[in-house]
Amino acid sequence: MDNLCHGLAGLAMGHAGLKRRTPLALTTLVLAANAPDIDIAVVATETLAVYFRRGWTHGPPAMLVLPLALTALVIAFDRWVRQRRPDPPPPVVPREVLLVAALGTWSHPLLDYMNSYGIRLLMPLSGQWFYGDALYIVDPWLYLLLGAGVWAAWKGHRLLGDGVWVARGALAAAVLYVGGMYASNLWARTAVADGLARAGRGEARFMVTPVAVNPFRREVLVDLGDRYEKGFVSFSPWPQFRPAGYGVDVHADDPAAQAAAKTELGRQYLTWSRFPFFVIDRGADGTVVYLNDARYSGPSGRDGWAGLRIPVDAAAR
Repeated sequence: MDNLCHGLAGLAMGHAGLKRRTPLALTTLVLAANAPDIDIAVVATETLAVYFRRGWTHGPPAMLVLPLALTALVIAFDRWVRQRRPDPPPPVVPREVLLVAALGTWSHPLLDYMNSYGIRLLMPLSGQWFYGDALYIVDPWLYLLLGAGVWAAWKGHRLLGDGVWVARGALAAAVLYVGGMYASNLWARTAVADGLARAGRGEARFMVTPVAVNPFRREVLVDLGDRYEKGFVSFSPWPQFRPAGYGVDVHADDPAAQAAAKTELGRQYLTWSRFPFFVIDRGADGTVVYLNDARYSGPSGRDGWAGLRIPVDAAAR
């Protein structure tokens, strides 16, 4: 999920009661909820971001190290501030800081797992990607549920008492929403599997994933080997699978595509990509391969935030 969603989750947990456990608990929760995304620093290197991200800083060792590191930083900051104030506030309680740092950090991979981008939950023990396919990566309904709870709890001293139960209700509603989206996606998968079986494509690999804003609609990608076909599932109220009638050719056997796949960038991209395909532009000035992922691209293969442009040697033309 995006960092606004992670931050709102941390704030909601804090207003639900965790902020009372120690000074700086709310700050710690928000920082912890976003801490695994320190891997964004990879953009300052020549390593492909999608190849590195949601890996090392999201796996089991990081889930132990990050809370400890954040706890040390919060304690050091607290001491630094109190030493410089004539009327220092109460000190933080280290064990409570560690508790909220751990809870905030652990909320991050749980939310990241829920979308189609995926997460390597076992890094560095295994590079396998895991996909929940339950939430769109930017989910306005989670913004609404968590944000409303945080706002109401913050205003609670005037409107709703201490606001703790409002925040807890918002968290409960968010959990129910995420659980409902996950369960409905499994239901949608059964409709797609049945439809593919009737079409004689029962062995085809496929993905069912949410679309933006509309929780009653899903996007489908079906891997037919040399082609990906697009489809949709609508709940009315039962899941109805409908092929879209269009898709993209993979072109993986083209010599230029194979040359692009062997480059360092190509290798890194294919480690991350779930539905990779190639578009080859051959011209007088050379050959350019566009490597893209059908999850995040239109049919041209040259658009979408995840596209990669790789010039290849003339020998591959």
